Amino acid sequence: MSVVIPTHNEAQSISRVLADLPADIVTEVLVVDSNSTDGTPDIASKMGARVLHEPRRGYGRACLTGLAAANNPDVVVFLDGDYSDRPAELPVLLTPIIDGRADITLGSRLGKLSVHGALPWHQVFGNRLAAGLIRLLYGLKISDLGPFRAARADVLRRLELQENTYGWAVEIILKGTLGGVRIVEVPVSYYPRIGKSKISGTLKGTVGAGWFILSLIVRYYLRHRKAGTPRPA
Repeated sequence: MSVVIPTHNEAQSISRVLADLPADIVTEVLVVDSNSTDGTPDIASKMGARVLHEPRRGYGRACLTGLAAANNPDVVVFLDGDYSDRPAELPVLLTPIIDGRADITLGSRLGKLSVHGALPWHQVFGNRLAAGLIRLLYGLKISDLGPFRAARADVLRRLELQENTYGWAVEIILKGTLGGVRIVEVPVSYYPRIGKSKISGTLKGTVGAGWFILSLIVRYYLRHRKAGTPRPA
């Protein structure tokens, strides 16, 4: 199993993230770094991670770079480097896949396990809005679009993911649902991130990401409706 961690200036937290990964089930860790200036790549490398330098910006691009470089895994896990999600909970994500009940699992940050206030109100609102739109248009019942997720590697390859920015997180869900992939949501805990968010920490980032994601959900729906793709039951 491979773990892909996109980073940009996460020196304060990356060591905690890497230290908490369950060593008995993780076979490789790929830290995909985007022009960090605080020593993040050096810390990750010293802790045994394989560091990939991705100078082109974009969360989705970093995830795709890590996926392409993974060493023939059966499952790929995606995890942020800010220690807001807890790597020790990785078995929670893997259980539905191991049991044969899911091809993709999504960690929901909106349950009772999360620390109150860890997710800003505008992020909670935006995620619930996007999840509600997905439920309405695609019939998939989810509550969150969190970054902590796992997927069978063969399914990821089949989906031919292409989004390079904010839309990558929702592209998996939309293409997977339209392709009949089994997607299961599981509750995970969520804590205040270490350091400032590159997206939710600014008004521009929040509005930009929200608009992009919502418009992508609608565009995919209209495109496949025009093509005659039936909505999954």
